[in-house]
Amino acid sequence: MKLSQLFGQTLRDDPAEAEVASHSLLMRAGFIRPLGAGIFTTLHLAKRSMMKIEAILRDEMDRIGGQEISMPVVQPAENWKETGRWYQIGSEMGRFKDKNDHDMVLAMTHEEVVADLVRREIQSYKQLPRLVYHIQTKWRDDPRPRAGLIRVREFTMKDSYSLDADWEGLDKQYRAHFQAYFNIYHRCGLNVVAVKSDSGMMGGKMAHEFIFLTAIGEDTLLLCSHCGYTANRQVARFHKNTAAPEEMKPIEKVPTPDCKTIDDLATFLGVPKSKTAKAVFFMASIPEGQDVTEQFIFAVIRGDMDLNETKLANAIGARDLRPATEEEIKSTGAVPGFASPITLNPVPLSAQGEERVRLKVVLDDSIPSSPNLVAGANESGYHLLNTNYPRDYAADLVTDIAAAGEGAACPECRSPLHMERGVEVGNIFKLGTRYSDALGCTFLDQDGAQKPVIMGSYGIGVGRLLACVAEAHHDEHGLIWPITVAPFQVHLVLLRGKGNPQAKTTAEKLYSELQTAGIEVLYDDREESPGVKFNDADLIGIPVRITISERALAQGGVELKLRHQPTKDIIPLGEIEARLRSVIQSLQEEITSKVIPVPFKT
Repeated sequence: MKLSQLFGQTLRDDPAEAEVASHSLLMRAGFIRPLGAGIFTTLHLAKRSMMKIEAILRDEMDRIGGQEISMPVVQPAENWKETGRWYQIGSEMGRFKDKNDHDMVLAMTHEEVVADLVRREIQSYKQLPRLVYHIQTKWRDDPRPRAGLIRVREFTMKDSYSLDADWEGLDKQYRAHFQAYFNIYHRCGLNVVAVKSDSGMMGGKMAHEFIFLTAIGEDTLLLCSHCGYTANRQVARFHKNTAAPEEMKPIEKVPTPDCKTIDDLATFLGVPKSKTAKAVFFMASIPEGQDVTEQFIFAVIRGDMDLNETKLANAIGARDLRPATEEEIKSTGAVPGFASPITLNPVPLSAQGEERVRLKVVLDDSIPSSPNLVAGANESGYHLLNTNYPRDYAADLVTDIAAAGEGAACPECRSPLHMERGVEVGNIFKLGTRYSDALGCTFLDQDGAQKPVIMGSYGIGVGRLLACVAEAHHDEHGLIWPITVAPFQVHLVLLRGKGNPQAKTTAEKLYSELQTAGIEVLYDDREESPGVKFNDADLIGIPVRITISERALAQGGVELKLRHQPTKDIIPLGEIEARLRSVIQSLQEEITSKVIPVPFKT
């Protein structure tokens, strides 16, 4: 490809909307252009890099027995209604009606389509196991697209789906994907960690995320340096210090003026925060069949802990949570700042006084083992000493709803956990029979009994992976692509001398020879100054640069420089093809050496 003919151009300045390095550099280097919020056009350079990533994806999926298919982006809503996700997923789902007034869906993912295929195609255990995958466009109407390709609304994803006759088969395919994903990331030059994660809208028995550790990430991880425990903060467990046993004391109401926060209360009473009970209020949207009902959630957690909204939402089966308003809190009989589940008296919702606020009390599992806690008296300016569960109040649910934080005790070895931020670049899910049961995906086993197909789902976003590679591989001058995903292997730069056509003739000849030899070359043949050409070469970030100039030719050859190294060498023209092959092979071997087995941890 001649740079003079390339569609698109490099930019001198950082785009005003760019928040992170990868966004800025991919824009400036002419890889991507925005169309709308979270919607991008991938130009030729980006398309070439993404095709290389897709080739790696295909290779690794094929190695573990995958069969590539192609499933539609536009889907009838019927299957989504059968699984219930039509009702469970909120505004992120792209919904519309066709001209016949049928509900339609823009694909967020393809579990429903795969399940529909399975119930039509799989009848016998002899047809299992199977693994199918495709690389296809997805649409998720994210309310907060950001950071260029890292968080978008339209994107390309490799999603694969395992189909098994038993749970042992699912375990085998899940672990095969676990290793294949590490192979993919390492072949792209990206280091990641695998962490336990929330299964979210996917459902299922187990999930892992693959995280690129970076300060720009929105995911927060809890890691143990001692035993290797890793988890997304959304689901991270931690060891909770158990309170010392005490005899239950009688409740005592005490004045606590202006003590609306746990810190104020603990200071005023001279007690540790672990001796207090904190009330947190939400309105939850909970699917009930085809309807979604709103319910007030009164959550209680020990005062020295923070509440984890994901754990709470999963525990109660909520589609969405939002903070309750002051009026909504008061409607339960609670007083904001001085609330507890004790002596609640929800007010009527109707004039007749028959229907009252739908209220659910959820306790963190630290509360029952923490005696004599200070809690609100549901009266402004007062708290209650020595409250105890279940003596003093009832709960609808007791479960872990606490958020792990920096320094929390590891649930496995009790060592302090540390927090890091990262970007999710892939996920794997043990779906089990979640979709098989909903859509009737069964097969006849060897004994003639009908059994549900056991499924797994596995996804990697191609554009996000490209952006994370860019985030990991750049310097102050521009991108530094790993050889495996670089749009071209060699950047050929022509510096024209005055009145001497030798450099141009040599460059044109070498460009033709390298193309014939199968070496991928981006040839900068433009009428630009050396400074512009070298700046653009550094910005675009192709791994190997060859410069042809009168000075280099006078020294007996052409100049070779690796993008990630400062040194330059003069290589005789007759040796340049062999040297390039050697350099490219060396760069590829360096990447390949990092593709190693990774222990699977549950």
